[in-house]
Amino acid sequence: MKPFGYSQPTSISETISLLKQSSGTDSNRPRVLAGGTDLLTLMKEELIAPDSLIDIKRLKDLDGEISLQHDVLRIGALATLASIERHPLVRKHATALSQAALLAASPQLRNMATIGGNVLQRPRCWYFRDRDVSCWLKGGDTCPALEGENQLHAIFSECPCHAVHPSDPATALVALDAKVLIRRPFGERSEPVEKFFALPAEERRTENTLESDEIITGLEIPIHESNSSSLYLKAMNRKVWAFALVGVGLGVRFSDHVVSDVRLVLGGVAPIPRLIPEAATALVGRPLDPARFDEIAELALAKATPLRLNGYKRNLAQGLIRQALEETARTLNTDV
Repeated sequence: MKPFGYSQPTSISETISLLKQSSGTDSNRPRVLAGGTDLLTLMKEELIAPDSLIDIKRLKDLDGEISLQHDVLRIGALATLASIERHPLVRKHATALSQAALLAASPQLRNMATIGGNVLQRPRCWYFRDRDVSCWLKGGDTCPALEGENQLHAIFSECPCHAVHPSDPATALVALDAKVLIRRPFGERSEPVEKFFALPAEERRTENTLESDEIITGLEIPIHESNSSSLYLKAMNRKVWAFALVGVGLGVRFSDHVVSDVRLVLGGVAPIPRLIPEAATALVGRPLDPARFDEIAELALAKATPLRLNGYKRNLAQGLIRQALEETARTLNTDV
């Protein structure tokens, strides 16, 4: 690891000014440091070599508070996964996020990792993480996973990269229709989480739309007081503390026992959390009928194109979708 500078600004504005001082490559530009659970790993693996780290843990105008503001649950960017999992407001109003936070990593990491950093973490693909391997996401010409060891890779192939997004909370946040709050040099912006996560492209080989001089300040989740439910399920190759082979986030709203809105999201199957709009088309305006759960599971995976070694993910995802629908039906006392 090369030497780097270190600074402790006192405000978001000062942080953004420091971020704009970069004069090198993307690999060398300054990075913000909060929990550091992914950033320091990237540095140790020599995938990035920032000239300086900007410690944002003590900014006077950035926090990790969790609060209700009218009909919105607000979560500050510095909230740790541990505090999110335990918080009664999250457990009550955003159950899927509480469950996803609990299932993410080990207790030690959950005590350090912030929600802002968690949604920005880079893929755990072994080709991406090997500094000696050229891969498309690091600026290469092709994705080695196409012909290589691809057991853990994407089964939806809509961009040149076949890595999968590693964040469990990210999948839950899309299912909850959350917004990400962002401070930029000339003001603020908010963006639906489902648009904030964007497939890597030729001109932007990352999994989100955050610019190098922007900083996440928080998240907002709309609150629906009654007739709603959410959950997150995860399949791992170990019982605990592993990244998702497949994750399922589900948010459902009802009106008179009829589905009025549904957001079904898959994790571990694509470079970003994958919203399944076909589920809303099939479910909205109808009761949550168990007789149709197999059909919904089939629809959700209809566009999947597994690689040589990861076809098992299709069946695994379908099973988790059925389980999520069944648990939601029981929770909402519908006819099961």
